[in-house]
Amino acid sequence: MLRLNCFFQASEGKYAEALEAAIALTAASQQEEGNVAYDVFESATRPDVFMICETWKDEASLQKHGEAPHFAEYVGRLQSLGLLKLEKFEF
Repeated sequence: MLRLNCFFQASEGKYAEALEAAIALTAASQQEEGNVAYDVFESATRPDVFMICETWKDEASLQKHGEAPHFAEYVGRLQSLGLLKLEKFEF
């Protein structure tokens, strides 16, 4: 399995819009084949930060996710609203 932690820091005034995009991305991604878990977590200490935590069955499932139209749409929107940092773990 693969775990991805995507940390997002919103540009000033863009947090609500970014969180909306992250929640839409999560809802669509949870329906994908090979998805084990996908959720958004808001920081308790930083009002401009949230994390998307996702778990995939295998690399093929993750690859397919990266090619999905909703992925391009919502990740593109997030990239325009702040900074993304990705951590990837295999277990």
